Amino acid sequence: MRKQSLLVTVCFAFLTGIVTARGQESKFNVIAFYTAKSDLAHISYVHEANKWFYETAAKYHFSYDSTNDWSKLNAGFLSHYQVVLFLDTRPELAEQRAAFREYMEKGGGWMGFHFAGFALTPSAYPQNWDWYHDTFLGSGQYKSNTWRPTSAVLRNEAREHPATKNLPVLFNSAPNEWYRWENDLKNNRDIQILLSIDTTSFPLGTGPKPYEIWHSGYYPVVWTNKKFRMIYVNMGHNDMDYGKTNQTLSYTFANEIQDGFLIDALLWLGSAKK
Repeated sequence: MRKQSLLVTVCFAFLTGIVTARGQESKFNVIAFYTAKSDLAHISYVHEANKWFYETAAKYHFSYDSTNDWSKLNAGFLSHYQVVLFLDTRPELAEQRAAFREYMEKGGGWMGFHFAGFALTPSAYPQNWDWYHDTFLGSGQYKSNTWRPTSAVLRNEAREHPATKNLPVLFNSAPNEWYRWENDLKNNRDIQILLSIDTTSFPLGTGPKPYEIWHSGYYPVVWTNKKFRMIYVNMGHNDMDYGKTNQTLSYTFANEIQDGFLIDALLWLGSAKK
């Protein structure tokens, strides 16, 4: 009955565009921005993420709010939060981008997922924000991806980092569509790669197009920029039964080890002084 009541509350919150979870004596405050309008897989993921973070906030005593109103991305609103999440997209307006950059340069925390790092010219999300894609993320434009979403063996590249210190050297991820990037993150002194795809994952992807299956290469999937309190996580694309039932076939927050990493990462981001 308790789970049913929580689900009703969360579903109502999705309809109104905001989810709020307030733990007693909150250690820190988190605000998540999302769009959830295009790809069914991204919509499925955002709904799953909001429910999971809502429940995790209560368990680990931080507050969690989420909104699809990107106009709230301003200095006054952000001043109430220690951590910002981009669940599926990025801000598009100049004033929103400026507010986010100022927030990060003043020591705010950020975690972005999957499509939040996407940029491709030409597309609906062109690379028109150099600071974010080249300086902050360091990745540049999107280049290609695997298909369909599949699990990968991930390698822990930074066992001393607070976000990955509790992970084994190798572990199996939740299924995901994996991205390849324009820039070589290994050559960026500001970037610390936390997780990458281990070679035992190859071939990775099922196609049907040959270029959607990776057979070799080095692919970072989680990293931090050492000049900011941030983590980018490439996970965040559920598998869907496209064109048939349109039902979710896999879930991002259904992997105990990966979930543990996300909790540790979020607690690290929120550990800075308010």
